[in-house]
Amino acid sequence: MSLGELFILAVGLSMDAFAVSVCKGLSVRRAGVKECCIAGLYFGGFQALMPAIGYFLGVQFREYITSVDHWIAFLLLGIIGFNMIRESREKEEETEVCPGNENPFAVKAMLLLAVATSIDALAVGITLAFLQVNLPASVSFIGVTTFVLSAAGVRIGNIFGMRYKSKAELAGGVILICMGLKILLEHLGILG
Repeated sequence: MSLGELFILAVGLSMDAFAVSVCKGLSVRRAGVKECCIAGLYFGGFQALMPAIGYFLGVQFREYITSVDHWIAFLLLGIIGFNMIRESREKEEETEVCPGNENPFAVKAMLLLAVATSIDALAVGITLAFLQVNLPASVSFIGVTTFVLSAAGVRIGNIFGMRYKSKAELAGGVILICMGLKILLEHLGILG
């Protein structure tokens, strides 16, 4: 996987975290460096951890399913992408993502959201087990990208509001579907 492909994958994966970070930015009167870093560390950390876990799970089964690994990658990325697109089209109640608790950056709230937004990264990690990747570099890159986008999301949400939440989820879904399609077409010999 090239650096460009990894960057596109990292951006696609981080869109859920970005969308939730925008909402977190809405929930505070002033979002400073501290709030941006908290969101970045939680979301970036889990977006790095989950693909690593998925990778090690995928490696356990790699020898048994090598002949269909490209179909698995295509299906997993497609399902995740379509789910993100579907979620971008749904009308969500603000209270589901932005709970009205006194501290929206409390450990319990952030931990639950970080796990929820990184489940798709676990599935992508399984996909990475079937590709030629440098795992430490890949998960670090995904984590740093998510950190930056999440920190920016808090600030953007604080300034602009929910205007970009659904657009971010839609973009992330399209990116993941395109990555899955590219993997499939390369393994079928259609793309060089």
